[in-house]
Amino acid sequence: MTDTPSQKTEDYKGTVFLPKTDFPMKAGLAQKEPAILAHWEKLGLYQRLREQRADAPKFILHDGPPYANGDIHMGHAMNKVLKDIITRSQSLMGKDAPYVPGWDCHGLPIEWMIEKAYKDKKLNKDEVPANEFRAECRAYAAKWVGVQKEQFKRLGIMGDWEDPYLTMKYEAEASIVGELLKFAESGQLYRGSKPVMWSPVEKTALAEAEVEYEDITSTQIEVAFEISDAPNAPELVGAKAVIWTTTPWTIPTNQALAFGPEIQYGLFESEDGARWLLSVERAALIAQFANAKTIKTFSGANLAGATARHPMHAKGGFFAKPRPFLAGDFVTTDAGTGLVHLAPDHGEDDFLTCKANGIDPVFAVEPDGRYRADWAWMGGESLSVINPKLNAPEGPICTDLRDAGALLSAEAFKHSYPHSWRSKAKVIYRCTPQWFIPMDKNHNDATLRETALGAVRDTRWVPERAENRITAMVEGRPDWVISRQRAWGVPIALYVHRKSGQYLNDSAVNHRIIDAFKLGGADAWFAADHQALLGADYDLADYEVVNDILDVWFDSGSTHSFVVEARYGVGTIADLYLEGSDQHRGWFQSSLLESCGTRGRAPYREVLTHGFALDGQGRKMSKSLGNVVDPLKILNESGADILRLWVASTDYFDDVRIGKEVLAGTSDAYRKIRNTFRYLLGALDGYSEEEAVAFDALPELERYVLHLLTELDHELKDAALNYEFNRYARALSDFCNNDLSAFFFDIRKDRLYCDASNDPKRRAYRHVLDLLFHALVRYAAPILCFTAEEVWQARYPSEDGSVHFLVWPEMERAWHGDSTFAVKWSELRALRTQVTEAIEPLRREKIIRSSLEAEVAIPDIDAIVGGYRDINLAELFITASAKPVAGVNEIQITKTEHHKCGRCWRLLPDVAEDGALCDRCDDVVNG
Repeated sequence: MTDTPSQKTEDYKGTVFLPKTDFPMKAGLAQKEPAILAHWEKLGLYQRLREQRADAPKFILHDGPPYANGDIHMGHAMNKVLKDIITRSQSLMGKDAPYVPGWDCHGLPIEWMIEKAYKDKKLNKDEVPANEFRAECRAYAAKWVGVQKEQFKRLGIMGDWEDPYLTMKYEAEASIVGELLKFAESGQLYRGSKPVMWSPVEKTALAEAEVEYEDITSTQIEVAFEISDAPNAPELVGAKAVIWTTTPWTIPTNQALAFGPEIQYGLFESEDGARWLLSVERAALIAQFANAKTIKTFSGANLAGATARHPMHAKGGFFAKPRPFLAGDFVTTDAGTGLVHLAPDHGEDDFLTCKANGIDPVFAVEPDGRYRADWAWMGGESLSVINPKLNAPEGPICTDLRDAGALLSAEAFKHSYPHSWRSKAKVIYRCTPQWFIPMDKNHNDATLRETALGAVRDTRWVPERAENRITAMVEGRPDWVISRQRAWGVPIALYVHRKSGQYLNDSAVNHRIIDAFKLGGADAWFAADHQALLGADYDLADYEVVNDILDVWFDSGSTHSFVVEARYGVGTIADLYLEGSDQHRGWFQSSLLESCGTRGRAPYREVLTHGFALDGQGRKMSKSLGNVVDPLKILNESGADILRLWVASTDYFDDVRIGKEVLAGTSDAYRKIRNTFRYLLGALDGYSEEEAVAFDALPELERYVLHLLTELDHELKDAALNYEFNRYARALSDFCNNDLSAFFFDIRKDRLYCDASNDPKRRAYRHVLDLLFHALVRYAAPILCFTAEEVWQARYPSEDGSVHFLVWPEMERAWHGDSTFAVKWSELRALRTQVTEAIEPLRREKIIRSSLEAEVAIPDIDAIVGGYRDINLAELFITASAKPVAGVNEIQITKTEHHKCGRCWRLLPDVAEDGALCDRCDDVVNG
């Protein structure tokens, strides 16, 4: 049947078994989902599941902590939904899959907001008592933890919301400092002065993970250093070595020049008689030297022992000391002049090269980015080194260089430059005393770098290419800077001997420190009786109390210790870490290094990374562009299941797009799945197990659909185990749309509506629908968690039940059939498609109105599907008749002359006239 029965001489509508259900076609998710959440809350769903799966194998997804600062954004939503889909699918597969949500509560963003509030009140943060300031930071973090928790719950995220982990809980802070002290006790910790990423605005060191790169326009300059001595090339004396830099502010702190030993250099003379030293390769590319006369060329090795005057040498003091030429394997001819000016305060290569040659930094730049007051060359003007005015062609640096005759050029130059991802301000390299975890110090017969690289190889990375990314990062990363010069966080709880400079390494003292943190958290350190912590064996007067704050990446990198191990046992390793691809340099790496340094292994077995959520045009979301897609708005307008289906449907291993058109497509896909459930609920109205039919007694079509179900089952389980939920969602949707709605349901609706209620074939169909229902509602539950619950409760209403208590459906081996069976039905479906296509032109020309009016002649079926003559082809094609005809070479369609049954609307030879009943319908109505 393809239409709704109409009134004839007899009204048979009441005799047709139409689907009956109260399950609405219109979802109304935004209104229904809160009530379902309330049901789960009342039920205690999460805890009940833990009780039910207490003896099951565990699957532990350790949650990477979002920052407790502001409403959730689309990246949060995407990340949390994907985690929830995975834990729910693992639970569906019979595992105990706990999920403990967490928050990163310390660090600069929160401190920044509190400091900003003080500034708005015209107050100085530094004048506020430290514990009072920290208390405000704690309250601010707690507020946003509460807000975000409710927003995550609204997404349907199932977890231990009553006991999440917070890095600011006292026991967490005690664990973090305990992990730090493990590094200290094993000798994997040192304090040293070296250049680190420094934010002059935030006045603290930054980790690479806290830095983002943006294009800026700087002033590029070429500067001449007059050579004062050259024992291996005397002819260079008086010539000027040319360097190039995009940071003019580093010139005052220059202490040396670097050359490449293998690079070919030239002594060039210009028309005015001036002589210049730079690489031969670069001279040919720089206009002012391209036509200069070449006096001599020689290898860089000849520059060893040479010295030059600082361009500001006339100022005396620090500037008067000769600047040596030093060999550097980092010097290239890719850009610049082939000579590099070295400022050990402001560059890692600079620092290491100068240190190896006995040259120390001068610490000329203060924490706020301004030069020390005693640097008189500034002329009294106080500007931060990142201020464009300081570096401009007419600024004080270029002016001094120009007055000294050392500035050869000053031009605009566009390039990528590091910025703090919090304040968005430019950062600098600044040499300061910091605490480091060394990457290349031998410990337990291996360096931390070697141990970490081995752990990377032992970990499964999804997608596989992620392994190359983190391997490269670990191979090239410098020592880990773990100290910050801020107030809100876990302190580096160490005592440093004032004379030796060594930190105290006493396990008894360390235990007292940890116990103090357990009682009072990190605040206990700042209000501590340090003599009591040191004990009778040490005199506090001999020790410096370290008040630097730990890098928040160390905090979050330690979470495995106070979440995974504390809750599931020492030595427990998380099965999965899952975050965005930026966390290869962030949480994945800090967790890896922390665990490798303290346990000699990774804290995870598998790591999954997803891309970023972009707008519908593939652009990064930005308030300034006005293209931010707010997940909270989607929740209020469309519901969480639409957002969840979008997440599952994307190829999230790469960046994904979301916008009105994308969500419209998702909503359409959702409606089709929902309508499948609505049909199943309606068709199964009143169904009981007594209707079940043995597999061997099922018609072939029903057995074929069960075969398809086993294929789907295998595909979904494989997709879930490989975290490929876009494949999972697509397979589920295609099965509902193509195999069920457009095929199985379409063919069998005549049996459902018109066969007698106890007819074996109708019972067989309903039996298979019941099997489909129980499988599909389970398959849908990890993704469409609210809708699956609504569907389940529509059929099995219970205040004490939930679809999420169920486990993966079992497939009977007999259902799969053999390859011959599958090929047969694949060919029959192809033939059905051909018949439909052959009928369509006659429908367009209105020769026939419905496929039920078509009589179909097909080429002898032996040649098409191997002689399967036991199939009711008219039923398969939904036509008046269909049969193979000898001598027919292509599908032929003619309009039937049979009359139309008034009940089932089929046109059959046993219908005497239009509106009369066919034999089957007569038996049902009058039998």
